[in-house]
Parts: sequence; structure tokens; C-alpha cells
Amino acid sequence: MPVTRRRVFALLAGAATAVGVPSVWISKMKTYDGPTSDHFDGMRFFDPDGVPPKSLAEVLRWQFGSDRKRASWPDWVPNAHSDTPPPRVSGDKVRLSFVGHVSWLIQTRDLNILVDPVWSLRASPLSFAGPKRHNDPGIAFDALPKIDVVLVSHGHYDHLDIATLSKLTEKFSPRVITPLGNDVTMRDTDAAIKAEGFDWQDRVELGNGIAVTLVPTRHWSARGLFDRNKALWASFVLETPAGKLYIVCDSGYGEGKHFRRVAEQHGPLRLAILPIGAYEPRWFMKDQHMNPSDAVKALADCGAREALAHHHGTFQLTDEAIDAPVNALADALKEAKIPPERFAALKPGQVYEI
Repeated sequence: MPVTRRRVFALLAGAATAVGVPSVWISKMKTYDGPTSDHFDGMRFFDPDGVPPKSLAEVLRWQFGSDRKRASWPDWVPNAHSDTPPPRVSGDKVRLSFVGHVSWLIQTRDLNILVDPVWSLRASPLSFAGPKRHNDPGIAFDALPKIDVVLVSHGHYDHLDIATLSKLTEKFSPRVITPLGNDVTMRDTDAAIKAEGFDWQDRVELGNGIAVTLVPTRHWSARGLFDRNKALWASFVLETPAGKLYIVCDSGYGEGKHFRRVAEQHGPLRLAILPIGAYEPRWFMKDQHMNPSDAVKALADCGAREALAHHHGTFQLTDEAIDAPVNALADALKEAKIPPERFAALKPGQVYEI
């Protein structure tokens, strides 16, 4: 395939989404300014137990290398399910509705919480290029109940979708809880977004007895040319009446330290939501995205009673086939002698209750 100018833009937009490659079309943006810590050097955040992000040369090798094997996805996959959530869920039950990719609606104790909401057609800094949806959101935007809280894990375009956040703000005006620096990004684009930035290990009361703690995860962040790792990234431990939910939106596995540490500091966990997609080629992706085998090891490490899979089947960020993550998850569970019902992969629009 010839390397046209449009293809270069499309591939770099896809790389920006998948791995946070600095986007050459964004010149400058406001970034976090705060005191140093054991994971912030005064300019950039870092993971003491992680590795630096890939270089631009490695990105170009992946995108344009002659040995690249990128699976072809179908243009569109109609959803078999569509959820119309209730206005509220009272009592001690927790209702989780899978919107698609990493987006979830979590309802409990009369509180409605969205995780990494993306309703846009593209997960990209460009309207005409970059990863495009292959299925509709499992909940139509107009079918959403009143949203009280939004959790945004980090700044990559398939997680922090300003267009969706602005629509949510206009309609519901929710609190937006996010790691340090991402609040700056949101407010710099739309001052109406009620973004609140927090550090790792900060615990935030959400109301009605629900709280969330931001915990370290093996990843990184960037949206523009000058902001590599200038905003923090995190996973979430959500305290609910049914038990603690460990929500991992993006993470590599490494040696499993992050997952074992969460088990030690926040266990026991009732449910883990773990990524299983965007993992090929492994030489490039292993440090920032788990494959299904890694996710099964992460489940064992964190000790959650059960797990749900996400980060697959909606946006083609990397090279594996659309159905490869779910098939590989089944194989990894069988090899680990874990019952398949303990780690379920929902389709958009399906609901899970605990």
C-alpha cells in the first residue's frame, strides 16, 4: 500500500490513540504544575515500577515496517444488545452496563457513574482520521440516566473524549474525577467541565457511601507535541455496598507488582475490570497493554472474586483481529484452570449485576 499523506495522518492518529504518540498537529496546551513527588519530577510524571514510553522511531517501525501483520476488521458489527438503564439503582446492588471499549455505566446506591465515556465516532485528535468505531455504544447517549460522576483514567484519546465530556456537562453537569493534569486538559478545552484532579492514593468521597481511590497503573499519557507524561494516569478502586471494584482502564502487566500491591492495600476485591485488547505486536505493546494471558495473571495477582473484560472490539488500535482477544481469553482461562464464568467478556449493551 502506498504511503500517502492521508495514510500518514491516519496512521499517526491511530498511534496517538493507541500509545500516546505526541500529535504533530497540536502545537501547545496547558499542563500540570505542582510539587515534586516520588512519581513527579516537577516537569513529568513517571512510574517507578514501569518503563519509559516507546520512541518515535519505534512507532514508525511498527506503523511502516515491512514485517507488519495487521488484521482486517469488518467495517461495522451491529450490536446484538442495547441497554436502557433505569433512572437509579437503590440499595446494595451494583448494576454494570458495558457501553463498549472502556466505557461503563455503574449504578448503585442511587448514584450513576460513568467510566472513560467515549460516544464519539472516532477516538482521535482528528475528525477525518484515526481509529473509528466498529459498533454503536451499548447505551444510546439519549438513553443515559442523570450522570452524577465521571471517572477518567488518563489522557489518551480513547479514554479522555472531550466531545463526550462536553455533552455530559451540558446535559448533566457531573463531577469529573481524574488523575492530576487531565483536569487541566479538560478545562483548557471546555471551562464548564467540572474536572477535579487527584494524585495516586487519593481517596475521594462520591456520596451515598461510595468512594473511589486512584491507584498506580503501568501506563503513561500524552495528547500533544509538548505534553508527554505531563498528566498522570491511574486505575480506580471503587468502594460499593457489594464490595470493592478494581477498574483498570489501560495497563501493561510487567511483573504484576501493581496488581499485587492493590490486593495488599485494598483487598479483598469483589470484581476486577481488566483490559484484554490492543496488544499486538507484543514487542511494541507489552509494556503498556496487557494481552488476555496477562489479564488472567492480573486477576490471580489482585485476587478479585470475579472479573469483566474490556478494551477490545470497538476501536482497532493495534494489529490483532477483532475477535482475537475474546478467543485468547477463553484459551488463557482454560490453561489456568479458571472457570470461564469467573472472567466474562460482555458485548456492548450487556449488563452484569452483583
